[in-house]
Amino acid sequence: MKELSDIGLVGLAVMGENLVLNMESKGFTVTAYNRSYSKVEKFLSGRAAGKNIRGAQSVEELVSSLAKPRKIMLMVKAGQVVDDFIEQLIPHLDKGDIIIDGGNSHFPDSDRRTAYLAEKGLHYIGSGVSGGEEGALKGPSIMPGGAKEAWPAVKDIFQGISAKVADENGDLTVPCCDWVGDGGAGHFVKMVHNGIEYGDMQLICEAYQLMKTVLGLSADEIHEVFKEWNETELDSYLIEITRDIFAYKDEDGEPLVEKILDTAGQKGTGKWTGIVALDLGVPLTLIAESVFARCISSKKDERVEASQVIEGPKVEFTGDKKAFIEDLRQALLASKMTSYAQGYVLMHEAAKEYNWDLNYGGIALMWRGGCIIRSAFLGKIKEAYDNNPALNNLLLDPYFKGSVESAQAGWRRVVGTAIANGVPAPCLSAALTYFDGFRTARLPANLLQAQRDYFGAHTYERTDKPRGEFFHTNWTGRGGDTASTTYNV
Repeated sequence: MKELSDIGLVGLAVMGENLVLNMESKGFTVTAYNRSYSKVEKFLSGRAAGKNIRGAQSVEELVSSLAKPRKIMLMVKAGQVVDDFIEQLIPHLDKGDIIIDGGNSHFPDSDRRTAYLAEKGLHYIGSGVSGGEEGALKGPSIMPGGAKEAWPAVKDIFQGISAKVADENGDLTVPCCDWVGDGGAGHFVKMVHNGIEYGDMQLICEAYQLMKTVLGLSADEIHEVFKEWNETELDSYLIEITRDIFAYKDEDGEPLVEKILDTAGQKGTGKWTGIVALDLGVPLTLIAESVFARCISSKKDERVEASQVIEGPKVEFTGDKKAFIEDLRQALLASKMTSYAQGYVLMHEAAKEYNWDLNYGGIALMWRGGCIIRSAFLGKIKEAYDNNPALNNLLLDPYFKGSVESAQAGWRRVVGTAIANGVPAPCLSAALTYFDGFRTARLPANLLQAQRDYFGAHTYERTDKPRGEFFHTNWTGRGGDTASTTYNV
């Protein structure tokens, strides 16, 4: 074991423990620290036994065990806990040392911490880490941002432990990790990743409910559908694990998934994505609906009560089941593509707002392996931005445009079937509505502006005048000529 460790890691929960083992397996010596030292002792005598991993009983011991510049990665609960650990570490660190936050911190916190530590001569990296337990151990997707001066010191470690995808020769050598941008850029991109993850999961759940409720398929039959879908353009981690979930049986031989209570939890990253989208004026409709779907799922008692009082349409399907399953596959694919398009528009707007220089193709590359939303068509996103770095919406790229256009007939049939049978499909329908809104040259917002001007003198622009000129009409003849200030929130 080296005299001094290459990196220290704080927090031996699932992600932290597996990251330590991953780092050690790639040739790095690691010091592990946890507020409860008994957890460190258990780790050292168990999974870490005989490996180049040492434990620290105190913050002082952790810091003194590290080679300079010291690199300490926090894998702790987001929020105040991160700030508390930073304050504990600061007195023991020297100029140029690096604190890395690998949790799901909100990006404004990473902005603040980057500036705060810079004032003290220290470097902060806020890094998104995706992949769950298995990814942390075998190779996650890592999205670092913060103080760029610190990147060279951690690059070998981060790219060494990250997932690898194929290069142009087919060799698995391209790391799913690269520098994202200044301040909170890394955690912002991870937040968008999580928002897309929320949308993907809800879309899959809606497909499941339509297969179960409308088509009357069993868990085994649904397993076969997802198994087939995973061999198509839908090939992805989430489709893969969904396939496996439907095949898993409980002790009595019945499908375990059907015994799980239908109330979904959430930790906030999807909500943050929706809030930022509202702040920046980005129509992130699918991801927002996925968050609200989790919210309504949590109202279990109210839903059960309502189901006994309110009647909907009788579920009735008389068509070709096989044809509908193919329509559903197309709807799921088109909706997924729309979700990514919305997420990328959000990153575009954030880059302008926060002065980040984001590499959009590079972000797709980071998401191709290791992370929860990894899927086959992420390579197509990389190609889209390689071909047109100024692309402002993925739906305008020839591949995505063609895919969604060819899917829309089946997509519309699926959404129509869901509505006719009273089966909620908030994300499938929100994606289709966004697609239709985006491709419509003239929306009815002219009437909306007339209404706003009528009751609040909020003014409007005219089609026969240059953009930027605003007008007010005295609609009733009783108002004055004074107009309200024109601005957009």
